Amino acid sequence: MAKVFLKRMNRRISGGHLWIFYNEILKVEGEYENGSVVDVFRPDGSFFGKGYINDNSKIRVRILTWKNEVIDRNFIKNRIESALKRKKKLVKETTAFRVVHSEGDFLPGLIVDLFGDYLVFQITTLGMEKMKDWILDSLVEIFKPKGIYEKSEGTFREKEGLDNREEWVYGKGPELIEFEMNGFKFLADTRGQKTGFFLDQRENARMVMDLAEGKVCLDVFSYTGNFAVHLLKGGAKHVTLVDYSERALEVAREILKLNGFDSSRYDLLPGNAFDILKSFDREGRKYDLVVLDPPSFAKSSSNLESARRGYKEINLRAMRILKKPGVLVTSSCTQIVSEELFREILFDASFDTKTSLTVLRRGGQPPDHPVLMNVPETQYLKFYILQVDKR
Repeated sequence: MAKVFLKRMNRRISGGHLWIFYNEILKVEGEYENGSVVDVFRPDGSFFGKGYINDNSKIRVRILTWKNEVIDRNFIKNRIESALKRKKKLVKETTAFRVVHSEGDFLPGLIVDLFGDYLVFQITTLGMEKMKDWILDSLVEIFKPKGIYEKSEGTFREKEGLDNREEWVYGKGPELIEFEMNGFKFLADTRGQKTGFFLDQRENARMVMDLAEGKVCLDVFSYTGNFAVHLLKGGAKHVTLVDYSERALEVAREILKLNGFDSSRYDLLPGNAFDILKSFDREGRKYDLVVLDPPSFAKSSSNLESARRGYKEINLRAMRILKKPGVLVTSSCTQIVSEELFREILFDASFDTKTSLTVLRRGGQPPDHPVLMNVPETQYLKFYILQVDKR
């Protein structure tokens, strides 16, 4: 096994961060293949941990353990069982939750979501790709699922030199997987985004129910209607769902039907959210409550400024089309935009629209999407429910 020697023990590495960047490595002794497990040593030659290496990534080594232990099928199975045990105590009122949350569960590069009797997983790194057989064997043994779907795609795989894979790898299952959450029926779309449903907004969506009674609502970047379902169940008079994906809206329609909502209480509007918000602003449309749940506007720090402009634009438009007082439900799902910056963006939009913002509720990631404080990048979801008033 190859040996990786660190240049120095900086505060980030010493504090338990799982990433070792290329410029933090002094030397590598021994031969290795990209994706293989290596031993990592401190500058004084003492053992530090084990991780997998990839020369094609700026994150050269991702730490799996600080113990001098064997990385094999049992290691993977134990990590999955440990995550599952912890989450079963914390996750309630759902038949779907995140089993493995990458670095948050000490398995960097692996995402596993449970939807009823089925599992959907995503691998984003070469090192975890090489352990896929161990992962599948472990998932089958632990869960005994009807089917396991691999949905490994995206720019992260490209950077790791991996092809996209979207297929059933164990058993078979439906294209739309039904599950229950917060007492409602939902569908995870195996042809949709990520693993098919954004489980990280589960608790945040439940918060909006208390504020929905009698309100005319706009759900922007609605995807398959998580927030819309909760708004309608909370007594909203009407909800308009906006998303660029016609397929997502068709799945949303099926979900709304599954939950028995009268079609007169909602409508679905496909299109560019930025353009639609602008047109609603020009037309003078007004809503009692607006939800903004956009995709990540920044995948890396090089996109930060454009992301800032995007977040400000949609929040500014939402503030303009809200009745006063009105309720703005807004979030950001990228770790590139910090909590402090997101609040600054909201203030800037408030300043330009001559409004004041009162925080009614704050949210974040549910316990099945754990934040590892040693790895600040694991904290990505910011969520606010704000009352918007004239100033």
